[in-house]
Amino acid sequence: MTKARLEVRQAETGDIRKIAALARRVYEDFAPYTQSEIRGQLNNYPEGCFVAFLDDRLIGYCASMRIGGDKALRPHSWDEITGNGYGSRHDPNGDWLYGYEMCVDPKVRGTRIGRRLYEERRKLAEREELKGIVFGGRMPNLKKSWRRVEGPQDYLDQVIAGKIHDPVLRFQLANGFEPLGVLENYLPEDKRSRGNAVHMVWRNPFVDQEAGPKGRVPRDVESVRVASCQLQARAVQDFDEFIRHVQYFVDVAADYESDFILFPELFTLMLLSAEDTELSPLESIERLSEYTPRIRKALSEMALKFNINIIGGSHPTRMDDGDIHNVAMVCLRDGSVHEQEKIHPTPNEAYWWNIRGGDSVDVIQTDCGPVGVLICYDSEFPELARRLVDEGARIIFVPFCTDSRQGYMRVRYCAQARAIENQCYVVMSGNVGNLPNVANMDIQYAQSCILTPCDFPFARDGIAAEASENVETLTISDVNLSDLAWARAEGTVRNLADRRFDLYRIEWEQKGSGGEPGDLTGPPPMHQHGPGGG
Repeated sequence: MTKARLEVRQAETGDIRKIAALARRVYEDFAPYTQSEIRGQLNNYPEGCFVAFLDDRLIGYCASMRIGGDKALRPHSWDEITGNGYGSRHDPNGDWLYGYEMCVDPKVRGTRIGRRLYEERRKLAEREELKGIVFGGRMPNLKKSWRRVEGPQDYLDQVIAGKIHDPVLRFQLANGFEPLGVLENYLPEDKRSRGNAVHMVWRNPFVDQEAGPKGRVPRDVESVRVASCQLQARAVQDFDEFIRHVQYFVDVAADYESDFILFPELFTLMLLSAEDTELSPLESIERLSEYTPRIRKALSEMALKFNINIIGGSHPTRMDDGDIHNVAMVCLRDGSVHEQEKIHPTPNEAYWWNIRGGDSVDVIQTDCGPVGVLICYDSEFPELARRLVDEGARIIFVPFCTDSRQGYMRVRYCAQARAIENQCYVVMSGNVGNLPNVANMDIQYAQSCILTPCDFPFARDGIAAEASENVETLTISDVNLSDLAWARAEGTVRNLADRRFDLYRIEWEQKGSGGEPGDLTGPPPMHQHGPGGG
């Protein structure tokens, strides 16, 4: 017995790099998908994404989502219907399956891979008892036939009549799809189709097309327990003593069967108290960066030992190019270690510590679903949280370090706004206390908390749990991820679904140039002490 050469299955996050490579091979005439967009497609509706492998090589991919007929059957653009390619407008109540991506490696065309992927979509629509499948089909021969036709509708009519050959439309018509008309300006980047598409539909013969919506999103329970450590700054004799303090809270959170524990931004600064003399800001950062391998190893071992996902606040880390970045180490209980760099250094971080900003923000896949990390000041930039949620994040962790109530409130108010506008949970963790001989740890102010959207399933004031101000403690709460699905589909307001993609969008560069630390020759920030968080 030999192994099957062809495999068609639901796409997995481990396929993302291969899908991106396939898209680059297929779409030579316009920009292919980024890994961020593909990650969002898979996280937002994994059941609708399929891949085809031939001899262990990925050769086909399709992405779909559920959506209501009021959106799917009326004129729209590709950006508008897909949420700029992330599939973020998926509606679990939607009674139509919308196919927004289908690509097959040009080298294997003729092996009916496309037909097999279409069949997977059809099976899904029948299994979910949806009314049918809708998509915008390309018209790749329209450009070269432009002088022979009176417009895209005439082109479509001539293809149907057999007067013009279009392999894509011919394939779709042969697979039982019927045209509803032409979607003008559907995808401007598609030059061969002159930006147009054919509005295609397949109606499921096994459901009543006149029936109303089947029902509401079930109020299921998908409980995740999160813990926020409000950590006291204290003098330590050495690295081992510091790690014992951290492990104490990891142990307690694990005893409460928490899935995550979050530590504050720059929680490793207390390691500087072990130095014989007080160091300058630049000397301090250089010294701290030397601890990076030991901290990564210790947190990773704790995550495995205590079976808990550790969001390691943040730690100054020297990168391969020699720059210092402020980095959150995310150590998962499966032994993997991920990192999220702070994108926006505060003026104090840039001036006194020469910290530079990172280039990307992406979700991290965990056993409790995708999560995101925004380090302190980053929570004050709404586009970062929106990108994480488009990629599928339902929990965003915000480690922070603030020296005053004003700084804390900036982070707190913005974190609450991120929870509301993205209909997600936000977990905050900050430092308290002081270390007089450690630069930027003179005083600390924090009131760590676990924030929710503001709607009926959630806490009255949008606060699932909250620590007392300026005391060392562990704050723990259960959050129900299924409540987010309900709120996004049926909530009093539906911020994600109601975005006007026809009016505005956020575009991300594939790679930034690295956040500059600011003009270090100019005047210093108003306050020398404290990282200036928030």
